[in-house]
Amino acid sequence: MKTLKTLSHVFAMTAALAVLAPAAQALELPVTQTASSQAALAPADALELLKAGNARFVAGEMLQRDLGDQVSATAAGQYPHSIVLGCIDSRVPPELVFDQGLGDIFSPRIAGNVVTPELLGSMEFAAAVAGSRAIVVLGHTECGAVKGACDGVELGNLTSNLAHIHPAVAAVPVAEGPRDSSNTAWVNAVAHENVAQMVQRILDDSPLLKGLVDEGKLLVVGAMYDVATGKVEFL
Repeated sequence: MKTLKTLSHVFAMTAALAVLAPAAQALELPVTQTASSQAALAPADALELLKAGNARFVAGEMLQRDLGDQVSATAAGQYPHSIVLGCIDSRVPPELVFDQGLGDIFSPRIAGNVVTPELLGSMEFAAAVAGSRAIVVLGHTECGAVKGACDGVELGNLTSNLAHIHPAVAAVPVAEGPRDSSNTAWVNAVAHENVAQMVQRILDDSPLLKGLVDEGKLLVVGAMYDVATGKVEFL
């Protein structure tokens, strides 16, 4: 009787795994995005692809892709599942930290991952025309742009860029230590606040993107990358 129960349990587990296999496979195999694969994704699915990719990156188990094949596969068109608005920081390339291949994500980058009218237009194209399902505003720890904003740095055209971060600087009190870039905990808190404010700015300044969110066709979320661990925390 015990043997029969054990076998029944094995059969049940096998059946359950067979049901889950397609979903797991979709997250674990390197697949070049097509119009049909993109259309089959809900916004939450797109986020799961990014979360699974970062987990692989942190574990050192990134997928082996044939980039040459992906060049050919994407030559006639692109169908990225997500848009990652990131900082220009060399330590935080979105395609690597989310373990994505050619044609998987749009990755606009600007110092401090701030939202400008030009970037909003790019994201509107990516979501409304090219069909991406999620927008992630990706900030990171030890951000040089945030440090510059905290210190009131003025430097050529960078001055107007950093001005976008000043509201976040003003919004975060200092628990202890100086109110400048030497206070790492405060700087990272400002970076976190800046991400939250940029997510809200996207929704406030783009009726087009807000409409897609209201229709359930798009998610807009924030995330923070830890330059010391490689891990992304979704906010």
